Amino acid sequence: MPVPNTAPEINDYATLARYPFLPQAKPWFNDLILKNDFELDDLIEGEKMKRVRERGKLRLVESITHEGGLDAANSNIHTTEGLEVEAFSYYYSRFVVCASENDVMISRWAQAESERAQNLLEIDQKMLPIIAQTYIAKINWENDGETIFKIGLSDFIELSPKITGSRWRLVNQEIKRGWVTLNEEQNYSSKKKLSRLLRERIKQEILEDANNLLAKIPDEMRVKLKDVIDTMSTEINRVSSEKLDLSGVNRDDWPPCMKKAVLELSNGVNVNHYGRLFVASMAQTMNLPKEECVNFFRNAPDFNQETTTYQVNNIYDTGYKPAFCSKLKINACCAVSPGDDSLCDQEWMNHPLKYLKTKQKG
Repeated sequence: MPVPNTAPEINDYATLARYPFLPQAKPWFNDLILKNDFELDDLIEGEKMKRVRERGKLRLVESITHEGGLDAANSNIHTTEGLEVEAFSYYYSRFVVCASENDVMISRWAQAESERAQNLLEIDQKMLPIIAQTYIAKINWENDGETIFKIGLSDFIELSPKITGSRWRLVNQEIKRGWVTLNEEQNYSSKKKLSRLLRERIKQEILEDANNLLAKIPDEMRVKLKDVIDTMSTEINRVSSEKLDLSGVNRDDWPPCMKKAVLELSNGVNVNHYGRLFVASMAQTMNLPKEECVNFFRNAPDFNQETTTYQVNNIYDTGYKPAFCSKLKINACCAVSPGDDSLCDQEWMNHPLKYLKTKQKG
C-alpha cells in the first residue's frame, strides 16, 4: 500500500533533523545546501564538514554493532550546527552505504535507522501522530487518559506480518468497520505498537530510497569513499565472526543449515519462522545457554527482547528437537545443493544432528 499522497506540514527543524528520511525534510535539506553553498565534495572530503563525517561514520558503525537502534541523542540538535550535523550525517551515511553496493551493509543501516526512529517515536508524543499520518493512510486516535490509536485494516495487514509475536496476529486484534484498535497492554502501550508498525514502513521507505540512489553515485565518488567502505565491510565480517564463535560446539562442526541461518540473522536477514525455530531447537539440543540463543536473533529485523526470550524459553523447556533434512529443504532452510558438501551428499545423512556428531568424531 502506498503512503498518503499528502504529508502533514512540519516546520520544526529539530524534528526534521531527528527524522531526516521524512519527505517533509527534503525541501529543508535542499535549502541548507543552498544556504551554505555545500558541494558533494564537501560532504565526502571537505574540511568544513569534518564533524558531519565523524557523526556519519559513527552512525555506520552503530548500524553494524547496534543492539536496538542507533544512539538517539548523539548530537545537540538545538543549535544551528547541531541541526546541520545531524541532518547531513544521515545523508553522508546513506551515501556511503549506497556507494558500497553491499546489500548487507545497506540492510543493516536501514534497520538501525528505522529502529532509531522507533525509539524516538515511542517518547515523542507531539510528533508521533503527525509522522504516523505521513506514512499510514488511515489513522485515528482517542484521548482518554492514555492515547489509543487506531489504524486501517489494510495498513495493519500490510505491516504486521513482518513482526513476530502473537500480539501482531490478526486474529488477536479488535477490528471494527475496517479499523484495528491498537489497545494498551501491560508494558506495551498503544503508542509503542504504533511506533513499531511505523518502523516497518520507515525501513521500507529508506530501502527504496537507497535502491534509487545506488546507480546514481559517480564512480569517482566510490573511489574516494573506498577506505570508509572497506572499514565498514571489515567491521561487518568481524561482528559476524564473533556471533558465530560460540561455546559448547566448535562452529566448524556446525551443519551448513545452522551456519546459514545464524549468519543470515546476524546480518539482519528476515529468516522465516521455520528457520528461526530450527536455530532455537539446534541451540537447545547443543546445550547452548538460553542467553546465547536469544543473541542469535538480536539483529533480526523484528527483534524484541521480551518476545524472543519467551519463545526461546518455551523451546528449551519443551525440549523441541530439530527437524530432519527433508523438512528443512521443503521450508527453504537447507543451505547446500548436491556437490556442495560431501558429507551432506551421503545417502544416510538425513538430519543436522547426524552431521554434527559425525564432524565431532573427526
